[in-house]
Amino acid sequence: MVFWKKLTQDERKYRIEQALHQNVNFATDASLGYPASKLDERVFYNDAPFLKDAPTLQTYVANPNHIGCHTLGTSEKAFSGTQDIEREVLNVIACDIFNAKPHDFDGYISPGGTEANIQALWMYRNLFITHFKAQLNEIAIVASEDTHYSIAKGSNLLQIDWIKVPVGFKTREISPEKLEQLIVEAKNSGKKYFIAVANMGTTMFGSVDNPDVYTHVFEKAQVIYKLHIDGAYGGFVYPFSNQQSKINFSNPKISSITIDAHKMLQAPYGTGVFICRKGLIENVLTQEAEYVEGMDLTLCGSRSGSNAVAVWMILFTYGPHGWYEKVSILQMRTEYLCKELEKLGVDFYRHPYMNIVTVDAQFISKELEKKYDLVPQKHNDDNNWYKIVLMDHVEVEHLTNFIDDLKHHLYAEKTM
Repeated sequence: MVFWKKLTQDERKYRIEQALHQNVNFATDASLGYPASKLDERVFYNDAPFLKDAPTLQTYVANPNHIGCHTLGTSEKAFSGTQDIEREVLNVIACDIFNAKPHDFDGYISPGGTEANIQALWMYRNLFITHFKAQLNEIAIVASEDTHYSIAKGSNLLQIDWIKVPVGFKTREISPEKLEQLIVEAKNSGKKYFIAVANMGTTMFGSVDNPDVYTHVFEKAQVIYKLHIDGAYGGFVYPFSNQQSKINFSNPKISSITIDAHKMLQAPYGTGVFICRKGLIENVLTQEAEYVEGMDLTLCGSRSGSNAVAVWMILFTYGPHGWYEKVSILQMRTEYLCKELEKLGVDFYRHPYMNIVTVDAQFISKELEKKYDLVPQKHNDDNNWYKIVLMDHVEVEHLTNFIDDLKHHLYAEKTM
């Protein structure tokens, strides 16, 4: 690890105070040109005694705007201190977790994984249009049927087709044969440029796509493509539970990655992360944002610098070893649940390196669904699966209670 380390509470507090000192202070500085200010003190009490020991809350009160992309060119100088914090977060995630080379990536903390995924699609669509003179009807997104709905949103917004690839019902794996057939058909119908989205932990199953399946088929078909990894859920799990993973920037065919801090990292909502290789994000430069120093390369424009501080605080509280330990504990709880389900003869899916267990719906009663807030794949009579996500608040006691209730349900079903 080059950038990631564990810091003491005093070290973390000092670092954020230092960053805020570098930012404009709307309470004391004559800052006439910014359409922003600190939080309204008639509503948000900025003199609360607890704020001195709460760096993240101090930052929310200070209200820094992180408009732009702070890994490329210049940025708004008024918020340079917390922009440095965002860069430190991106260095940890890009380099220490996903094996990018320092200074060889761009990225930002977005309002969520949905935007980060759409940012990738937008960037590649524009790349194909700008550099290859592609027409919209010549570009297609390729992603599995288990892919997050943000891809469907992106397809609709950007007006490019989504080729939905079937997966095995029990394996949740992409069918290489079906993928090849779909790409051949798309090529024959005039598609020339493809944006592949490979999942690192699907929302419903926690399944992980093999990106080599996509690249092999594209290269065999001799088409132009870009490969994006949606690690919104699995990005803070899979690289730690599977330390041999090659789904990162060491694979030269992977060009961008999305990861959410407000899922496994337990950061406040609005903390998605988008990272891509150098030379790509310029394709979404908004030339019209001339009053923004450095201009804007993000879908959202203005965004809170407080979210960068929140993610920084979590990363540097745990450090890499502390985070590995946390993921390992959740993996053990997941394995415990799976062994208990196997004893009961209950069918389920679980990727071996993830902490999501998806149970065949025929084994789950409506009472169990309601009592344990199980999430169905579909909120209608056509539902096939319920998922259990082993997050930090799900302890062994919760799992043993669930297993006991499941036993009673199955016994009652058997005796009817």
